[in-house]
Amino acid sequence: MSTTPGVTQADWVKSSYSGNGGGSCVEWSPSSALHGTVPVRDSKQPGLRPLTFSTQTWTAFTSALRHG
Repeated sequence: MSTTPGVTQADWVKSSYSGNGGGSCVEWSPSSALHGTVPVRDSKQPGLRPLTFSTQTWTAFTSALRHG
């Protein structure tokens, strides 16, 4: 995990688990995954630098979430 600048122009997708209540809103950028990293940010504070994960780490994380 790292914090990397330069993803301000990324296309952000809100997590389907974030809900519509304005609470815990997590966004990620699928197009950036094509470059080997997946940036993740808090949608309530989009100006802060996102965390970035390798695509392998992100895939393992989301797979673990899906499979409990």
